[in-house]
Amino acid sequence: MNFDEIIDRRGHLSSKWDMMENIYGVPADDGLAMWVADMDFRSPDCVQDAVRAKLEHGIYGYLGDYTPYTSAIQWWMKTRHGWEIEHDWIMTTTGLCNGVGIAVDTLTNPGDAVVLFTPVYHAFARVIRSANRTVLECPLVNTAGRYEMDFDRYETMMTGKETMLILCSPHNPGGRVWSKDELRAVADFARRHDLLIISDEVHHDLVFPGHKHTAMPLADPGIADRLIMLTAPSKTFNIAGTHCGQMIVPSDTLRGQLKARMSALSLASHDFGVAMTTGAYSPEGAAWVDELVTYLDGNRKIFDDGLNAIPGISSMALESTYLSWVDFSGTGMTREEYKKRVNKDARIAVNYGSTFGTGGETFLRFNIGMPRSQIVEAVERLQAAFGDLQ
Repeated sequence: MNFDEIIDRRGHLSSKWDMMENIYGVPADDGLAMWVADMDFRSPDCVQDAVRAKLEHGIYGYLGDYTPYTSAIQWWMKTRHGWEIEHDWIMTTTGLCNGVGIAVDTLTNPGDAVVLFTPVYHAFARVIRSANRTVLECPLVNTAGRYEMDFDRYETMMTGKETMLILCSPHNPGGRVWSKDELRAVADFARRHDLLIISDEVHHDLVFPGHKHTAMPLADPGIADRLIMLTAPSKTFNIAGTHCGQMIVPSDTLRGQLKARMSALSLASHDFGVAMTTGAYSPEGAAWVDELVTYLDGNRKIFDDGLNAIPGISSMALESTYLSWVDFSGTGMTREEYKKRVNKDARIAVNYGSTFGTGGETFLRFNIGMPRSQIVEAVERLQAAFGDLQ
């Protein structure tokens, strides 16, 4: 796979590239889009072949037999993550935000509180609040540039209204791969407070050397009765636009409730999403992911070295994901000043850390899932934009 190929996505209805001027004032002609969490790499042949087969057949009717699809998911989870799942545990959603929304809507009540370990993926809070639930932000502790959980503090914050906890594993935006001990601590905390757990593991395939992701049920098998697992090929294979994700629910009780709600809403799977997932979760897909992770690791090193060379700027060491989390607090600048330098001077569109909740206020999130030459260009632009600090 040629990850160095630059594919011009402008004019192809890409929110990442076609909306950056409207939202951030970053010019479309020479701006760099490093915000929306999709990559700028073409999906592998095993995915493209699945699409071509649908196109060549030319009929896009209702789906019937899901066995190849669910078998591919089972194979992937067992082969790549050591997790054996049952066919019946798998439910398909139109993306993982949809999965979060269904779970919140079905398994909590208006006025309930949902626990988030912040800063964390911004869509969680949006979905929770839109459903007339409240968010309890439990701040992560930034220990020497690495996020950790502080359950002693979290115990003092609980109000009794909490009924659910959403975990981002691996963590977005900090890139942490939680250890088995940390995951067991999350499970124990949920049991103590009778919380359901949504474990969003969408980045679980993108883990860098020296780190190993553990699926939540493998860290604590006893948590299965209160667990909704969310997975998808969307980030791994750059097919987020298909909006095809999976809720994997071992509990018969929870699964029955969720299926009933999905039936009431008449939610159905997307034909192309199912086909692409089936193609992706294959030996060919696995080989491509291994190449991708190696390439992303190279991007990470170049980006981190370049940003950390600027006095006052610190890029958190990624253990996973392609989303770099950069702290600008050491510059002494106001938030508006360093945002202006990134957006206007460097001409780079990024996510603002404040949208990720408490603890993200001094950060910006950069998407490094792009060709290496653009990473080098981004570093050069940022070093120039903050050149007075050198």
